[in-house]
Amino acid sequence: MDMLLDKLPSASTQLNAVLQAFPDLLFILNENGIILDYKASDSVARHFNPPEAFIGRPIGEVLPRELANSLLNALQRTKTERGTLSFEYSLIQAGSERWFEARLVPSSAGQFIAVIRDATRHKLAEETIKTQLKRMGALRAIDLAISSSLDLNLALSVILSQVTAQLSVDAADILLLNPQNILEFKNGLGFRTDVLQHTRLQIGDGFAGMAVLQQKVIVVPDLQHGKTGFLSSPSFSDEGFRAYYGLPLIAKGRVRGVMEIFHRTPLHPDNDWLDFMETLAGQAAIAIENAMLLRELQRTNFELTLAYNTTIEGWSRALDLRDRDTEGHTERVTDMAIKLARRLRLSESELVHIRRGSILHDIGKMAIPDSILLKPGPLTEEEWEMIRQHPRFAFELLSPISYLGRAVDIPHFHHEKWDGTGYPDELRENQIPLHARLFAVIDVFDALTSHRPYRNAWTRQKAIDYVRDQSGKHFDPAIVPEFLKMMEIGKGEGQTF
Repeated sequence: MDMLLDKLPSASTQLNAVLQAFPDLLFILNENGIILDYKASDSVARHFNPPEAFIGRPIGEVLPRELANSLLNALQRTKTERGTLSFEYSLIQAGSERWFEARLVPSSAGQFIAVIRDATRHKLAEETIKTQLKRMGALRAIDLAISSSLDLNLALSVILSQVTAQLSVDAADILLLNPQNILEFKNGLGFRTDVLQHTRLQIGDGFAGMAVLQQKVIVVPDLQHGKTGFLSSPSFSDEGFRAYYGLPLIAKGRVRGVMEIFHRTPLHPDNDWLDFMETLAGQAAIAIENAMLLRELQRTNFELTLAYNTTIEGWSRALDLRDRDTEGHTERVTDMAIKLARRLRLSESELVHIRRGSILHDIGKMAIPDSILLKPGPLTEEEWEMIRQHPRFAFELLSPISYLGRAVDIPHFHHEKWDGTGYPDELRENQIPLHARLFAVIDVFDALTSHRPYRNAWTRQKAIDYVRDQSGKHFDPAIVPEFLKMMEIGKGEGQTF
């Protein structure tokens, strides 16, 4: 140390501080890279040549070539750059990688201090943080796939891509338990063949079946040794897999399937790797559980919709049975209303409301006494007033049923007229809901062309002429032309309406 202080007598305090801050390895170099003095800790010196051989030798003869070249390049840069120059490098020692940080600090009289510090611990900590961030990003991507998509295949594809990327494995797949408790291939990534796509395993069969039966992770370090079900398949042998993990996918206490992981070289995972593997399996189980719940919800919703529609049609049939003179009217107007709605380019969701509203359009007549509804002769003014109340009766009956939604518009408003002379509310023009305006044309046309006890049916052409004449009076003038075109097309196709 005395020799070092003699050479830098004006910087002894500074040098002592440097030695304390960087205790690993320190060189004093001249501008040609010759070592003038050094300080080395035992932990670092053992990675280089013996310390006693350092002094007076070029740095390139002492340090590993890549490090020495980096220091010599830094010395050249000091001719044009001022301040501290630093860089990192790595060495393979005893089969493991060690990282070092080197700094070159100008001193005085053409001398330089080269400080080399073992940064392996910091580098490993940095890599750990990076890995954790990547894994957090992977879990975020999986969460988004699960929450934003109803497609189970898409969610599982995202999960498998993260499994292979974050765990650095060659291939992975997911098997699902079907309703018969058979494991079937659902999705896979990284395979050279399609052999596993035909997988069908009973619980307890194969590694995946054992994972389900035992509800624990099955680990096979080397598939090439011992008897395994995979080796019985020549196609699977072509995959060249060595390591295998089978994880049961458990959600809410129920096994939904198995995630299998394959690698073509032996795996030596640490605890963090194993923990993250199980976390990914948990995410896959959540995705499958969500898909199962959605499927069950869709099935229940379908059955409920079917029950509602059956009830609606039952109401309509009950009205038809009560009034034989209008039998078949509901079916005809429903069919024609849907056809006209499509010509008007209404959406499929609107067609659902139009269909239900058409079926129920006269449901309010259930509240009309038989003596009026079935009267064979002309009605009195008081009886007509009662008849005109059937849209209100329909509204009172149907509006509490939230399921029907806008379907109520047709039963409630189909007797309103464009010019405001209709009933029950004397609405006019666009105050009348579109579905009711559309249906009004269909309802009047079918009524005119149907036989009634008090009059004969009109001819098709006479009824069409009447609709044309009532455009802008009874009917929406924007809808009538489309109705007339539909009737013309229907005539050419031999349709009866």
